[in-house]
Amino acid sequence: MLYREAGDFKASYVEDSQTFPIKFDRMGYYVTLAIAFGIIPFIINDYWANAVVVPFLIYAIASIGLNILTGYAGQVSLGTGGFMAVGAFACYKLMTAFPDINIIFLILISGGITAAVGMAFGLPSLRIKGFYLAVATLAAQFFLVWLFNKVPWFYNYSASGQISAPERTVFSIPVTGPHTEAWAKYLICLIFVFALAWIARNLTRGSTGRKWMAIRDMDIAAEIIGVNPLRAKLSAFAISSFFVGVAGALFFAVYLGAAEVGEAFGTQKSFLVLFMIIIGGLGSIFGSFAGAAFMVLLPVLLKNLLVGGLGWPTDLAANFEVLTVGALIIIFLIAEPHGIAQLWRTAKEKLRLWPFPH
Repeated sequence: MLYREAGDFKASYVEDSQTFPIKFDRMGYYVTLAIAFGIIPFIINDYWANAVVVPFLIYAIASIGLNILTGYAGQVSLGTGGFMAVGAFACYKLMTAFPDINIIFLILISGGITAAVGMAFGLPSLRIKGFYLAVATLAAQFFLVWLFNKVPWFYNYSASGQISAPERTVFSIPVTGPHTEAWAKYLICLIFVFALAWIARNLTRGSTGRKWMAIRDMDIAAEIIGVNPLRAKLSAFAISSFFVGVAGALFFAVYLGAAEVGEAFGTQKSFLVLFMIIIGGLGSIFGSFAGAAFMVLLPVLLKNLLVGGLGWPTDLAANFEVLTVGALIIIFLIAEPHGIAQLWRTAKEKLRLWPFPH
């Protein structure tokens, strides 16, 4: 059979500890990258870019960021929408203040600003945890949305309170603004996803990730064996917020083009990303992608089926969508708390042993 370790020899420690130890998995990974970078940009259109692919890529970045904080470090956060707003408004202010700087650098700087804000709001994690920390981060969500609504400087004193992304280019190709092609939106988001997912995978497999997981499993025992809880928790908040800030900057500048903080980055955004990592699987990079794909594709499928196929009213279909998502979250929490990632791991384990009984 193809999915076997037999004959796949490792000649070094690096080969033995690689992310995909089975050759079939490595080939699947390379084929996926080849399709993502070499085929999809030539066939993607505006509908698929705006309805499915671009939001999936951006939410995948946000999900990875929240998974680092909640899944790996065990610090519950309900402020993802607020931190995405920090990234979006930081990117907007930088784009308007420094029009000559490449948009790639502005997005990264926006992530850095969000990391600093995340560290500030992560300070309570040194004293509180669990439900109380979730309430503290939810308070951060409300505070940040209020701040961006009430201080006109953040939206350049616009009468509507809305921010709009000016046109910016990369290698003379527009990636923000009304003239951006679908493939350009897709490629810039894909590059960020690939780079950040690679960084997250290496961080979680290294000493930093082990410290996070030690704090998550038992913080007192981790401190006894030499893990600095201050450094571990604040680094988790900083790196998580950096990812979420980059996602917010991309969401505003590349995907939406214009945004109002209450509508684009409200509480529902925080819960949406939280549902993604619950359904996808806590403590799993693959789970972040799976949860983002599930939560982006499900509404599109339901809308096409119910409104386009069965002729349901739009409002009824929207309510049914909310009920379906809620029911699926309950089912996952009861039947498989570790989400789609655990189902995938179980399926691969059975495939490795097939046709022998498990």
